[in-house]
Amino acid sequence: MSTGLPWPLAYTVSGHDCSAPMPLGFTAPPAEAVRRLAELGYDGAEVQVRETGAHAAEELTRTVEAAGLKVLGIGTGPVCAQDRLTLTDPSPDVRRHALFRLLGAARLAGELGVPVTLGQTRGTFLPGLEDMQRLWAERAVQQLAEEAADRGSRLLLEPQSRANTSLWHTPAEALAFIDSLDAPAGLVLDTHHLDAEGVDVVRAVTEHAAVTGCLQLAAPSTRGPLTIGDPRLPALFNALREGGFTGWLTLEHTQDGDSPKAAARSWTALTAAASALF
Repeated sequence: MSTGLPWPLAYTVSGHDCSAPMPLGFTAPPAEAVRRLAELGYDGAEVQVRETGAHAAEELTRTVEAAGLKVLGIGTGPVCAQDRLTLTDPSPDVRRHALFRLLGAARLAGELGVPVTLGQTRGTFLPGLEDMQRLWAERAVQQLAEEAADRGSRLLLEPQSRANTSLWHTPAEALAFIDSLDAPAGLVLDTHHLDAEGVDVVRAVTEHAAVTGCLQLAAPSTRGPLTIGDPRLPALFNALREGGFTGWLTLEHTQDGDSPKAAARSWTALTAAASALF
């Protein structure tokens, strides 16, 4: 890998179908984003999608591979972030629409041969509806995991903070649910959300590296680009290596108004940390 790391390095990119660039990803159309990321030395893109399916695989592959990169994963954040669709909405039509979008993303991921991730689109609870909403979400995610598996993909469930969702805030909670599924699934671990829930990031990676498909990185406190000398990076790399991690790393952080500069800062910080270990 160009960074010196033994795992592919991706950056968050918004798909063609997004109504606007995602705030935690490269703020440019996909073709420009992957071209700039390739120039910086990234290996691939984690593509966030809003309303697409298997039919988009050829165009997306062509766009990303033209820059010499690979699609490493399909994210589904825009389903909620841009259209406010969730699996726990009180409206049955909204829930059906949310699941329809997610199943489309799973089909796209299957065509590309990569995992599909689920974060905030699972939604939040309302007082008095919690038990029913949890059931709605669990049934829908079971369908999503089965669809992903049937299409040759795999669902990765991301523990997220209470500010984003009412379900599965810690790796332990997410794994307890994953164990109940009838289809294979794994984790996305995000350093920002782990920090927000008071979970020790290095310990979480140490304990769950083998079932983690993706580690999303951002600077602590600011959720901005990584900085050279971040003391957590060597410890995280050691935890991934010793835990048998076989997934990819994604930079998912704020852009500070300048995506090329933000991406360059994070790439440099990772390269510096890797040079001392690998």
